[in-house]
Amino acid sequence: MDNRAVPMTRFQVEADGAALEWLAAHKPEAPRVIAYEVHRCCGGGRICRASVRELSQGDRRENYATGSVEGGAEILIDRRAASRLPPRFGLAVSGVGPFKHLDLVLDGEQWGELLYS
Repeated sequence: MDNRAVPMTRFQVEADGAALEWLAAHKPEAPRVIAYEVHRCCGGGRICRASVRELSQGDRRENYATGSVEGGAEILIDRRAASRLPPRFGLAVSGVGPFKHLDLVLDGEQWGELLYS
């Protein structure tokens, strides 16, 4: 698959009750983004990370696949993550207090495919 190609899949994101409440309380001006970061370490290894964040000024919408959350909210998915995610996955709230944030809900194999393939 061409790295520049964005999958045509329209993702369905299933948010649990706490995630829906969190989304309602933290409505951004723009869609949320599932960001995918790859860092190389000194031994040549690769460290991958996926996170849910707000769209930043440097983000270009055409670089993202799209998904929808129950209730109609749009979520953008980094094309590198989109090629590794199932067409249907979940969102939940993680963390405590001011460190609460949205996180992906995937089973072990799905996390492995996303982060280690």
